[in-house]
Amino acid sequence: MHSPIYIDMIINHPILGPRDAAEFTYLGDASLLNRPDWQAADAADQFYEYLYLRDNPAGEHRELWYHEQGDRSWLVVTRNTLTHEISSVELASDVARAQGNKK
Repeated sequence: MHSPIYIDMIINHPILGPRDAAEFTYLGDASLLNRPDWQAADAADQFYEYLYLRDNPAGEHRELWYHEQGDRSWLVVTRNTLTHEISSVELASDVARAQGNKK
């Protein structure tokens, strides 16, 4: 179970509109959408970095949030980690497609 990191945050869901952050679960850096190629020669190193090495930025950051108590969608939320101000919210599937991911 993840600890809540929100402080009266409202996430403007692209389909459902404004929702309380308590409906969501924070899942980490949005770069997790970019899975390494498991067939690459250096796949082990790539997956180690993918799974264990994370930045801890202060300021604007893109994050994955899961709408656990709603429509079960995955969102990419751009949020200032210092003020918790949210500047954009996108469906993770749209972001992945825009990045050229097949899923």
